[in-house]
Amino acid sequence: MKLETIIGLEIHVQLKTKSKMFCACSNDGESCPPNTTICPVCLGHPGTLPVPNKQAIEWAVKTALALNCEIPKHSKFDRKHYFYPDLPKAYQISQYDEPIGVNGRLDVTVAGHERTARIHRLHLEEDAAKLLHDKKGASFVDYNRGGTPLMEIVTEADLRSPEEAGEFLRELRLMMRYLGVSDADMEKGHLRCDANISMRPEGSDEFFPKTEIKNLNSFKAVERALSYEVKRQSRVWEETGTAPEEQGTRGWDEDKAKTVPQRGKEGSADYRYFPDPDIPELDFDKRWVDRIKKGIPELPDDLRHRFVSEYGFNGADAKTFASDLALARYAEEVVSELKVWLTSLDPDRSAEEAWESDKKKLAKLVSSWLLSKLLGILNAAGAPIASSAITPENMAELITMVHQSKVNAANALIILEEMVKTGADPSDILESKDLAAVDDGKELAEVVARVVRGNPKQAEQYRSGKEAVFQFFVGQVMAETRGKASPARVSALLKKELQ
Repeated sequence: MKLETIIGLEIHVQLKTKSKMFCACSNDGESCPPNTTICPVCLGHPGTLPVPNKQAIEWAVKTALALNCEIPKHSKFDRKHYFYPDLPKAYQISQYDEPIGVNGRLDVTVAGHERTARIHRLHLEEDAAKLLHDKKGASFVDYNRGGTPLMEIVTEADLRSPEEAGEFLRELRLMMRYLGVSDADMEKGHLRCDANISMRPEGSDEFFPKTEIKNLNSFKAVERALSYEVKRQSRVWEETGTAPEEQGTRGWDEDKAKTVPQRGKEGSADYRYFPDPDIPELDFDKRWVDRIKKGIPELPDDLRHRFVSEYGFNGADAKTFASDLALARYAEEVVSELKVWLTSLDPDRSAEEAWESDKKKLAKLVSSWLLSKLLGILNAAGAPIASSAITPENMAELITMVHQSKVNAANALIILEEMVKTGADPSDILESKDLAAVDDGKELAEVVARVVRGNPKQAEQYRSGKEAVFQFFVGQVMAETRGKASPARVSALLKKELQ
């Protein structure tokens, strides 16, 4: 029996507002000593009243719009009753039947195949506190996290593989960072995911009991846990001819690389939802929603498409640029400065004409020098692009030098390394270290001829068919020119001389 994988995700995103969801306590509790950013409201003391965080509501609407959701005119907060030691009120203020956003979507691409994952709902709630366990078996509660604004984003069961689920989460994290609403760091718990998975015979429209997997704190953990469940549930189908009998909750054990049973899955009736009597209901004015919509910045997918169409980057490089907003902005500034340099070389052309005339070559140069060479040096030093001492103008000047063959690639890399250390202008480094390319054709031809004449044995070997000797001559010429000649020009002149 051929089975199809059915996956839906429930994602919690912590919002990085200054204060908590329903009180004025600092929302920076993770960097403070335990139980220091708390008050009677977030501890649920009797007689206290919650006041909704306006910024959190606006950011939730902004995120819902970015996810192509509809924004209902009316929304409200509800009480969700269940007892955990890290939930001091014994209920959570959440939203039940009237969320902030509904019927959205987010597209992801895996192995060239695009998948649309529909967004069932987006709602706001408060986070629970944090349980801490030591090696001696003692448990503690840190209430700093309690009351943190939390967006829950629930997808439809539209994903069909662990890889699609992982890519969906990566794209969602990137969107949160572009919107500026969350750092969305899974390791720090800013973004947490519960994954629901079931199997069914391929071609069937029926939904079978699902398994919810919790304790997933990385993209790899999500993919590995779902892959394990695919194998586990497939065995159940093979052995019984049907799906597992009832839905349940399982945890992911990273050390054992397997899911383990936890408990039966609760339904909405178990939570005894009812409208929170202390919080006024929300009515969203269309003009207010439209104003928020106008404030949505360019999102990752739009940036990727623009980098391909406008600048000529290939799809893979555009995706790498878009994966880091600081890197994407730096690349745009480099391109802008590069256009200025190109225009100064030919004042009769506009900046756009200068770029369009050699777009593919220029885009390839920018990608190579930023993504491979500059990031390679910065990553080795553990430094982010934002901390680079190289200004976009200086980076563009270096790329212009390479483009004009004023310096060969090897020496340009030496210049780049010095720029990273000192932030100096590439032209100053070029002059002080005497790294300018040998661009006198006659001079280079004379060097080539002298090297060939000085190595008659190797020249004869090459002419008799031993082509590997050619690299010997290239090395000799580069040594004569102290590495300043263009390898391509050297090769062309050598072939001519050796023939």
